[in-house]
Amino acid sequence: MPPASLSSIKITFLGTASAQPSSTRNHSALALQLGGDVWLFDCGEATQHQLQKSTVKMGKIQKIFITHTHGDHIFGILPLLASRLNGAGGTVEGVADPRAKASTSQDPTDVIEIYGTTGTRAYIRNGLSYTYTLLGSPYVVHELRFPSDPQSGDMTTMTRHTSELPSGRNIIQENGVWPDIFSDDLITVSAAPILHSVPCVGFVVNEKPIPGKIDPAKYKPDLIRTKTPMSVLRRLQLGESITLSDGTVLDGPPRRPGRKIVILGDTYDPSPILPLAEDAVLLIHEATNAHLPGIDTATKSDDTYESIETRTKSRGHSTPQMAGRFATRIRAKRLILNHFSARYAGDDDVNEESRKTMTAIESLAQGEFAGEVICARDLMSVDIEVPR
Repeated sequence: MPPASLSSIKITFLGTASAQPSSTRNHSALALQLGGDVWLFDCGEATQHQLQKSTVKMGKIQKIFITHTHGDHIFGILPLLASRLNGAGGTVEGVADPRAKASTSQDPTDVIEIYGTTGTRAYIRNGLSYTYTLLGSPYVVHELRFPSDPQSGDMTTMTRHTSELPSGRNIIQENGVWPDIFSDDLITVSAAPILHSVPCVGFVVNEKPIPGKIDPAKYKPDLIRTKTPMSVLRRLQLGESITLSDGTVLDGPPRRPGRKIVILGDTYDPSPILPLAEDAVLLIHEATNAHLPGIDTATKSDDTYESIETRTKSRGHSTPQMAGRFATRIRAKRLILNHFSARYAGDDDVNEESRKTMTAIESLAQGEFAGEVICARDLMSVDIEVPR
């Protein structure tokens, strides 16, 4: 019997840099830990090294979601697949290698599922093929096709890699979004386009309604009166109805909303995802550049909040204030800022100057958003609690 709810949801930031890595920030990647499973969102260069430094287990990765195909968000996926799926460069002539045979497994625990924008499948297929990489387990790529994209085909003439399953879907937009691109008993994932300099998406991870809080005292008199085992409280906790020996029907508490997490790629305007993102318990939004006079030495004398925002938007990115405004629009409970310029060091847990910078960036977002604001740093983990 599958569990009625997830025991825990945790996010670990593996890379929080924009464009170029630094000594304190790696390229974009974060791990969403859903109970025992791990889903990656973006996979920049050296993500597998960051995994080795973290508490996240590479062997638990089941899905990878790519927001867009800019290199700082996808260059790490080929080496990660090779490590996760027991990859190798083959053997010398005359020595058999089972990894050279086509993958046929359909066991979900054996297959890495990848979701990305158009071109993700071609990039992975060509990269694995031209590097002669053999994998010990299969993968599959599902592409989110924009209306301007070809609605069918693989965007490459190269034949499937031996480990690529043929079941990859081209997912067509419905009313401007991609609803329920994944769904199981506990979780749904939907996506929507967000505005950047290239086709880009944001993902909404939505936990399905979870069991309500039970008050055992409410049920005990009837259970004692009818000599019903107290063990039925567990069934009531799951929302079931129980008929007692005298015909009395006890109803479990109604289910309550689960956790909704919004994970955005790079964007200067994420408005298209708004209908899916409302009332999120957590919004993860980029904040690439900020106006920090007196703190950031790169600040020019004629810079203003407005000029920095205009310049940032022209490059497809956001400021902390823009992130705060969107968090307010969707009534988010919590905002984590991510994807920072290399100018903003990610060692604010040990460096006072960096702490001043990140505190100032948080303050800019807090001027537009009344909830909690956190600036992400590499290897930071955050527990996502059930809303009260």
